[in-house]
Amino acid sequence: MADLQIASIQFENASGDKTFNLAAIRRLTAQAAERGCKVVAFHECSISGYTFASRLSRDKLLAVAEPVPGGPSTDSLIRIARDHDVAVLAGLFERDDENNIYNTYVCVEPRRGFVAKFRKLHPFISAHLSAGHEYVVFELFGWKCGVLICYDNNVVENVRATALLGAEILFAPHVTMCTPSTRPGAGFVDPALWQNRARDPTTLRAEFTGLKGRAWLMKWLPARAYDSGIYVVFSNPVGMDDDQLKNGCAMVLDPFGDVLAECTNLGEDMAVALCTREKLTLAGGWRYRKARRPELYRDIIGQAHESEQKVAWMK
Repeated sequence: MADLQIASIQFENASGDKTFNLAAIRRLTAQAAERGCKVVAFHECSISGYTFASRLSRDKLLAVAEPVPGGPSTDSLIRIARDHDVAVLAGLFERDDENNIYNTYVCVEPRRGFVAKFRKLHPFISAHLSAGHEYVVFELFGWKCGVLICYDNNVVENVRATALLGAEILFAPHVTMCTPSTRPGAGFVDPALWQNRARDPTTLRAEFTGLKGRAWLMKWLPARAYDSGIYVVFSNPVGMDDDQLKNGCAMVLDPFGDVLAECTNLGEDMAVALCTREKLTLAGGWRYRKARRPELYRDIIGQAHESEQKVAWMK
């Protein structure tokens, strides 16, 4: 199984404008392909936009959502994948035959077309969203891949379960950071700093890389890769997502928890990294998984509890 070159891309999506966003995805996919990438990953709801859904009625959100596969956006992704001979992963709102709505991440590739979809396990941007109920692991170019969307990655059991199902690469699309929280240093970043970024990049970069942004991310994201011995492809938008400013910081981490490539531009950018197989078994996470003793904690981890999810910035 060959090494695999992956691009994690950040861009500023337009809320509800799928035509604009798919054009950006096509353009950036072409650039990644020119750099030798075989897989190109975009952020959560990169096709539809994300935060604007918090204001939509059920009927309006249904109008934004579409079938997966078989919907126009998935068909567009397949054309992009075939035109540039790469696999593409991107997100949108999905509706099923019963009009349930999901936050869904789609994988397509040139030969098979539609490959897989994953429905977010812990959705919260809208009360009209249904939760996904399964982990998804699929094959890309000889590698086993899984997906967890944004908040899903903060529940550590989800990452371990996906790795135990065989995932060697975890795609982790997000719309995150720069929002209020109970943790020290958290909060929104003033959109005026984004508008003034050409004149004053220093102040904006300090906000993006401090505890509102990257410094928080690095408290936990490397541990997800390290503990389970997997590659993690983190994607996140940059710029305005509706009324919230996001800091990008797209990156690829290896099974040692080291950052292989990271976006640092205050705008569109891509992190391009080579995934090599030997790291999977050299990393500590490989040994930790083999050292597990499930009989000690099977009943503890599996015990029933009342699931609760509160998001500080949503009223």
